[in-house]
Amino acid sequence: MMIIPMIIFEGIVLSFIVLVGCVVGIANGPVGLVCLYEREVWDRCIENGLTTEAKIKRSANIFRLVSIPLMLIVVLLSVYGINGARTFWEGFVQMTIVLVIEGLFDRLFIDWYWVGKTKAWRIDGTDDLRPYIYGKALMIKWATTLIGYPVIAAILAWIMSFIMK
Repeated sequence: MMIIPMIIFEGIVLSFIVLVGCVVGIANGPVGLVCLYEREVWDRCIENGLTTEAKIKRSANIFRLVSIPLMLIVVLLSVYGINGARTFWEGFVQMTIVLVIEGLFDRLFIDWYWVGKTKAWRIDGTDDLRPYIYGKALMIKWATTLIGYPVIAAILAWIMSFIMK
């Protein structure tokens, strides 16, 4: 089936978009995306004078306001515009695969390897808190990837099944 390679490619494209977002987010240093870490890391960065709570919350809001709509737009355009999905099940399955590919890339490459194993995301004075993404943040990220993304795909596919009639 020709659609499977396309869906995988779209998942890779979405992963690349997330990667670019991370590169931009840490362009002025890894503290720029400390909002993605555990609260302990935020507090340490604030204590060390590297940032403020207001800046962290601002970064988190910007990240959410840009990344979430962009991801949804790319997924919807891919699945309905390029792949031609029309039914609930076509949309649900395709969006779930695309989103889970991106989520696995984010969890395994970005969070586990890039953030956890390289110096690119290292923040001075926080080495004892590495790998930065653990505990609650890690559980939320994995739950979002494995449960949240399929739920989002189901909601979007349900809405689109009415629009595409």
